[in-house]
Amino acid sequence: MPDDPGKNPLTYLSAERTLLAWIRTGLAMMGFGFVVARFGLFLQEIQPLGHSAPSKSFHASLWFGTGLVLMGALVNISAALHHVRTIRELREGTWDVNRPSRAGIIVAVVLALGGLAVALYLMAVR
Repeated sequence: MPDDPGKNPLTYLSAERTLLAWIRTGLAMMGFGFVVARFGLFLQEIQPLGHSAPSKSFHASLWFGTGLVLMGALVNISAALHHVRTIRELREGTWDVNRPSRAGIIVAVVLALGGLAVALYLMAVR
Protein backbone atom coordinates (compact mmCIF):
# COMPACT_ATOMS: atom_id res chain seq x y z
CA MET A 1 0.00 0.00 0.00
CA PRO A 2 1.36 3.41 -0.93
CA ASP A 3 1.82 6.03 1.79
CA ASP A 4 0.51 8.80 -0.47
CA PRO A 5 -3.26 9.14 0.19
CA GLY A 6 -3.78 10.12 -3.45
CA LYS A 7 -2.41 6.76 -4.58
CA ASN A 8 -4.03 4.56 -1.94
CA PRO A 9 -7.28 2.93 -3.14
CA LEU A 10 -8.50 2.68 0.47
CA THR A 11 -8.59 6.47 0.63
CA TYR A 12 -10.94 6.60 -2.35
CA LEU A 13 -13.13 3.88 -0.86
CA SER A 14 -13.24 5.82 2.40
CA ALA A 15 -14.30 8.97 0.52
CA GLU A 16 -17.04 6.96 -1.18
CA ARG A 17 -18.27 5.60 2.18
CA THR A 18 -18.42 9.15 3.48
CA LEU A 19 -20.45 10.22 0.44
CA LEU A 20 -22.88 7.35 0.98
CA ALA A 21 -23.22 8.24 4.68
CA TRP A 22 -24.10 11.83 3.74
CA ILE A 23 -26.64 10.56 1.19
CA ARG A 24 -28.26 8.40 3.89
CA THR A 25 -28.37 11.43 6.18
CA GLY A 26 -30.04 13.55 3.50
CA LEU A 27 -32.57 10.83 2.70
CA ALA A 28 -33.38 10.36 6.38
CA MET A 29 -33.92 14.10 6.76
CA MET A 30 -36.24 14.14 3.74
CA GLY A 31 -38.20 11.13 5.01
CA PHE A 32 -38.55 12.58 8.49
CA GLY A 33 -39.53 15.93 7.01
CA PHE A 34 -42.30 14.25 5.02
CA VAL A 35 -43.62 12.55 8.15
CA VAL A 36 -43.53 15.81 10.13
CA ALA A 37 -45.24 17.74 7.32
CA ARG A 38 -48.05 15.16 7.12
CA PHE A 39 -48.41 14.80 10.88
CA GLY A 40 -50.40 18.05 11.10
CA LEU A 41 -52.77 16.76 8.42
CA PHE A 42 -53.17 13.52 10.39
CA LEU A 43 -54.00 15.48 13.55
CA GLN A 44 -56.60 17.53 11.68
CA GLU A 45 -58.23 14.37 10.35
CA ILE A 46 -58.54 12.62 13.70
CA GLN A 47 -59.60 15.70 15.65
CA PRO A 48 -63.32 15.59 14.67
CA LEU A 49 -63.46 12.00 15.94
CA GLY A 50 -62.42 12.98 19.44
CA HIS A 51 -64.25 15.16 21.90
CA SER A 52 -61.76 17.99 21.88
CA ALA A 53 -61.73 21.73 21.53
CA PRO A 54 -62.31 23.42 18.15
CA SER A 55 -59.85 22.73 15.37
CA LYS A 56 -56.35 24.15 15.74
CA SER A 57 -54.05 25.13 12.93
CA PHE A 58 -51.16 22.75 12.32
CA HIS A 59 -49.24 24.86 9.80
CA ALA A 60 -46.04 24.69 11.85
CA SER A 61 -45.62 20.99 11.09
CA LEU A 62 -46.05 21.65 7.37
CA TRP A 63 -43.40 24.39 7.37
CA PHE A 64 -40.96 22.52 9.60
CA GLY A 65 -41.39 19.30 7.61
CA THR A 66 -40.94 21.10 4.31
CA GLY A 67 -37.82 22.75 5.71
CA LEU A 68 -36.40 19.34 6.63
CA VAL A 69 -37.14 17.98 3.15
CA LEU A 70 -35.38 20.96 1.56
CA MET A 71 -32.46 20.69 3.97
CA GLY A 72 -32.12 16.99 3.14
CA ALA A 73 -31.97 17.85 -0.55
CA LEU A 74 -29.31 20.49 0.15
CA VAL A 75 -27.31 17.97 2.20
CA ASN A 76 -27.29 15.56 -0.74
CA ILE A 77 -26.22 18.26 -3.20
CA SER A 78 -23.52 19.45 -0.80
CA ALA A 79 -22.33 15.85 -0.31
CA ALA A 80 -21.94 15.33 -4.05
CA LEU A 81 -20.03 18.59 -4.51
CA HIS A 82 -17.80 17.84 -1.50
CA HIS A 83 -17.06 14.35 -2.82
CA VAL A 84 -16.05 15.69 -6.23
CA ARG A 85 -13.77 18.27 -4.58
CA THR A 86 -12.22 15.68 -2.27
CA ILE A 87 -11.47 13.27 -5.11
CA ARG A 88 -9.94 16.10 -7.16
CA GLU A 89 -7.76 17.18 -4.21
CA LEU A 90 -6.64 13.58 -3.62
CA ARG A 91 -5.60 13.22 -7.25
CA GLU A 92 -3.78 16.57 -7.23
CA GLY A 93 -2.14 15.91 -3.86
CA THR A 94 -3.63 19.04 -2.26
CA TRP A 95 -5.99 17.29 0.17
CA ASP A 96 -5.61 18.58 3.76
CA VAL A 97 -6.26 16.04 6.50
CA ASN A 98 -6.62 18.81 9.12
CA ARG A 99 -9.54 20.59 7.40
CA PRO A 100 -12.76 20.18 9.43
CA SER A 101 -16.00 19.08 7.79
CA ARG A 102 -17.85 22.36 7.41
CA ALA A 103 -20.91 20.60 6.00
CA GLY A 104 -21.11 18.34 9.04
CA ILE A 105 -20.80 21.26 11.41
CA ILE A 106 -23.45 23.29 9.56
CA VAL A 107 -25.92 20.39 9.47
CA ALA A 108 -25.39 19.68 13.18
CA VAL A 109 -25.92 23.33 14.17
CA VAL A 110 -28.98 23.81 11.96
CA LEU A 111 -30.59 20.60 13.24
CA ALA A 112 -29.82 21.58 16.83
CA LEU A 113 -31.42 24.99 16.29
CA GLY A 114 -34.39 23.34 14.60
CA GLY A 115 -34.77 20.94 17.52
CA LEU A 116 -34.62 23.83 19.95
CA ALA A 117 -37.28 25.70 17.96
CA VAL A 118 -39.56 22.66 17.96
CA ALA A 119 -39.07 22.18 21.70
CA LEU A 120 -39.99 25.82 22.34
CA TYR A 121 -43.01 25.49 20.04
CA LEU A 122 -44.19 22.37 21.85
CA MET A 123 -43.86 24.12 25.19
CA ALA A 124 -45.83 27.11 23.90
CA VAL A 125 -48.80 25.18 22.49
CA ARG A 126 -49.40 22.85 25.41
